[in-house]
Amino acid sequence: MRKSILISAIVTFSFLALPGRSQTQDLLFRNPALSTEKRIDDLLGRLTLEEKVMQMMDKTPAIDRLGIPVYNWWNEALHGVARTGLATVFPQAIALAATFDETAMFETFSVISDEARAKYHNYQKGKQFDRYKGLTFWTPNINIFRDPRWGRGMETYGEDPYLTEKMGVAAVKGLQGDDPKYFKSFACAKHFAVHSGPESNRHSFNVSVSNRDLWQTYLPAFEALVKEGNVQQVMCAYNRFEDKPCCGSDKLLVDILRNNWGYKGIVVSDCGAIDDFYQKDPRTKRHETHPDAQTASADAVLNGTDVECGSSYKSLIDAVQKGLIKESQIDVSLRRLFKGRFDLGMFDPDEMVKWSKIPYSVVDCQAHQDKALKMARESMVLLKNKNNTLPLSKKIKTIAVVGPNANDSIMLWANYNGFPSKTTTILQGIKNKLPNSTIIYEKGCRHTGEVNADSLNLAVSKVKNADVILFVGGISPRLEGEEMRVTVEGFKGGDRTNIEIPTVQKELVKVLKATGKPVVYVLCTGSALALNWEEENVDAILNAWYGGEAAGTAVADILFGDYNPAGRLPVTFYKSIDQLPAFEDYSMKGRTYRYMTEKPLYPFGFGLSYTKFAYKSAGLSKSVICKTDSVKLSIELQNNGKRDGDEVVQVYLRNSNDPNGPLKALKSFKRVSLKAGESKKVSFGLAPVAFNSFNDQSQKFEILPGKYELLYGGSSDDQSLKKIGFEIQ
Repeated sequence: MRKSILISAIVTFSFLALPGRSQTQDLLFRNPALSTEKRIDDLLGRLTLEEKVMQMMDKTPAIDRLGIPVYNWWNEALHGVARTGLATVFPQAIALAATFDETAMFETFSVISDEARAKYHNYQKGKQFDRYKGLTFWTPNINIFRDPRWGRGMETYGEDPYLTEKMGVAAVKGLQGDDPKYFKSFACAKHFAVHSGPESNRHSFNVSVSNRDLWQTYLPAFEALVKEGNVQQVMCAYNRFEDKPCCGSDKLLVDILRNNWGYKGIVVSDCGAIDDFYQKDPRTKRHETHPDAQTASADAVLNGTDVECGSSYKSLIDAVQKGLIKESQIDVSLRRLFKGRFDLGMFDPDEMVKWSKIPYSVVDCQAHQDKALKMARESMVLLKNKNNTLPLSKKIKTIAVVGPNANDSIMLWANYNGFPSKTTTILQGIKNKLPNSTIIYEKGCRHTGEVNADSLNLAVSKVKNADVILFVGGISPRLEGEEMRVTVEGFKGGDRTNIEIPTVQKELVKVLKATGKPVVYVLCTGSALALNWEEENVDAILNAWYGGEAAGTAVADILFGDYNPAGRLPVTFYKSIDQLPAFEDYSMKGRTYRYMTEKPLYPFGFGLSYTKFAYKSAGLSKSVICKTDSVKLSIELQNNGKRDGDEVVQVYLRNSNDPNGPLKALKSFKRVSLKAGESKKVSFGLAPVAFNSFNDQSQKFEILPGKYELLYGGSSDDQSLKKIGFEIQ
């Protein structure tokens, strides 16, 4: 009783003491003791139409008479709090997906949201309200990485809907927290929907896909984030879908998102997306589906886009006056926006919000740096290890480190990044690991450029006497990314015109290999590369992605045996673009491991280890089930090697009853740690939804009777998988 009286007194005192409280009347929306609905009713009743419209912009102005400060909806946290100074920088999103570790993913984004809250309250104390200083993060990017030429694929969780779903939900839950009253921050599922390049024409590109591809590939992760993750924001994409801009698509935003899935949260536009509805730009072709800003803005709001990143929504005032939209219809969006701010505790005293107690000292603290190192280690994928070249001996006398990515810290940060207090480059990581060895560093070449034989030979002459040569190459976020002004060999506008290693790097590695010394290739990339020559000729290949602030330490730990690699590819590595359909073709036919019939260079889910794992036996809880039954798969896994290590156990479904469906599809996975010689029973529960087929006639999912196969192993490659059959009646 005393406790409830005390809480009531605190709330009342805090309400009375709030700055900006009217001297002539109570501002009821400021009273935390009232329901959110009553607070929103009170606030909306105080606003003019002009004030309402301005609250729908990504940069909302202050309403001084009500004590409401400026708020900017735009913030980023793709792999760490971005673009506002100090933050822990984790590996890029595609690398996080390569961990195949949901728990570690959740922990990572819990760390990120700790830093987000600490930074937010620090900014609030300093009256800093500008961009990238709020709590509404436009993360994660859960678009399907359907084609390795897309420059923004590095921001995604790969090509598989199930992996994307699981990693995305973990990220959302980590960002949003578990407090029953206040969200820690808001996550955002983007870009909704059917969006994955090209970057060059995204403002005018129209996507049409079959309903099968829509529902089996492009939408599952969005649905999971809405229903399971309770994501509080969804961002509509730039492109058109079935001839309507995504930010004005009734099918996507009304029929599917709100009516079918029951989404109650906020929809934000991508930046400038509403402009694309109507503006004519001689530099960039746009959708031009609407005659002017008023009709475009009204249409976007009526279809549920609540916040515009841009300035077109200012025209909503004229749109109301012209009868294109009613003020009451604008209020629908305002209710969602203000509910969001109330749910984040922005109108309540800090002492009521538990997240406000997170100290600023957590930002890039030692514990968070350790977590960044853990994720970097877990993400790296050993692609080749001829004759057990790796791990290398720490007694090596002389080691050469060559290549354009060897001493590049900014490359490691990828894009949408923060700024760590320190970054360990791969070169520095090697030096730290081998303090008593001679380290010869030679950049050798740039990422791209003309091949100059004299320059390459000069570089080789400086390193040819080393005992081992480490080549640290690949590509860079300066070449692949969002709508970039880059046109060089293999790259255009942020996308890639091929998936080959740039010629100058390939030629340098050839002359390095000609020295007869062991060559270990450390690959930095955000996407798949055609490493055909490298696979055939170099001694080992470690895919290090864009590994964040601790990447150099992680690479050295793996190369010299202090960590046993266990990352797995979240994308297929193709042999060339000849194995791919046209870039602008959004049909899934022939794409990804789920629909590809040719043999890739490296399959989805692939990754080597310094130890060997054996799948000893497996059994199903039932061999014949009904459509409403779940099934449990149990596998006996053994580490047969001499090193402790992790195995990523993957479970795929092959459904021969649906000939138009995927050849196989990931249905579950677990990252399992085993000591040398240890055995462990690993179990997977598969609910009926795992066995769904898409019916092209009814356009709905259903479970078909017939025989099925569960495939299990350490890769999607059929030769690496064992199988066990069951029947659905």
